[in-house]
Amino acid sequence: QVQLVESGGGLVQAGGSLRLSCAASGRTFSSYLMGWFRQAPGKERDFVAAISTSGVNTYYADSVKGRFTISRDNARNTMYLQMNSLKPEDTAVYYCAASVHSTWYAVDRESRYVYWGQGTQVTVSS
Repeated sequence: QVQLVESGGGLVQAGGSLRLSCAASGRTFSSYLMGWFRQAPGKERDFVAAISTSGVNTYYADSVKGRFTISRDNARNTMYLQMNSLKPEDTAVYYCAASVHSTWYAVDRESRYVYWGQGTQVTVSS
């Protein structure tokens, strides 16, 4: 089992940047396919980005492509989400998630992910 803890959220003005971190416990972080999801008030949780076990493959939702960058440091058991050019519509609780299956397939589906963090709030003011 792995525990995930997000950090780095906060309040930022539109056009600003934030970097989220997801720290994982355990010794098998490098074997997990990882993802970021977000949930805005009154809406369903949506996929944001995913990264393969080695970090070579990444995939983004169209809404964040070109603005957000997902990365991971397996030596530090940590995944990141660099968010630039933030918009008010990016306001949400951001969750990191881990999949025990490393195959690069349907990485945008919540059902792929077994372990979830508690979330970190990101608020973008206009």
